[in-house]
Amino acid sequence: MTIANDFCVQLRGIHKYFFRGSERLDILNGLNLEAPEGEFLALMGPSGSGKTTLLNLIAGLDKPSEGEVWVRDQCISAMSESQLARWRTRNIGFVFQFYHLLPVLTAYENVELPLLLLPLSAAQRRQQVETALELVGLQDRMDHRPGQLSGGQQQRVGIARALVTDPALILADEPTGDLDARSAEEILDLMAELQRSLQKTIILVTHDPRAAARADRILHLDKGRLVDSLPVEPTPVRRSPRGSTRE
Repeated sequence: MTIANDFCVQLRGIHKYFFRGSERLDILNGLNLEAPEGEFLALMGPSGSGKTTLLNLIAGLDKPSEGEVWVRDQCISAMSESQLARWRTRNIGFVFQFYHLLPVLTAYENVELPLLLLPLSAAQRRQQVETALELVGLQDRMDHRPGQLSGGQQQRVGIARALVTDPALILADEPTGDLDARSAEEILDLMAELQRSLQKTIILVTHDPRAAARADRILHLDKGRLVDSLPVEPTPVRRSPRGSTRE
């Protein structure tokens, strides 16, 4: 069995549960998801709804209790841990809420880290790092350490690090949650532009409706299942018996 070619991500009948004594705790319950190539998808839901669990399944950081996880033509839920480690290096780019940059390394060195796991020469690594930093507008900050950068600039370094291996899929877990409003807008602008220009598939987990609104599609986690976002209905105008209007 293979995944349909026009989907980057497909989840089939996903269950994720844990046992506490004899009690079964269901986190995801028969969940299905299809994300086409090049889609910018936002996942929303309250704390504890399973958003991060779902992201970890797609990234191959966790395995479902039941069901299959496909990324492009590979069933990653059937891979061994060593296979998954190699697969993630080439296929997944992560963007985190708190950046996870190493403070003793420069922006260049932080972005280069994923490439050290690949069989590339120093010249090849330099070309890819400089290209990634240019894409996020930080080519003039590559020798700065995280402490010398603003929060928005640090997140740009994080995005460059996610892009540097040219992955099929970018997973962003609350990427604007630690930023002020202006920096958050700039990061969302950047992610939307990268999705358009590079045709990357992006899955964004967020609590922020303004961030989610930048995506092509919004899904909500509800009782372990995904439901489509419904359009906001306009408030109906109510009329008094005399014909005047009240909101």
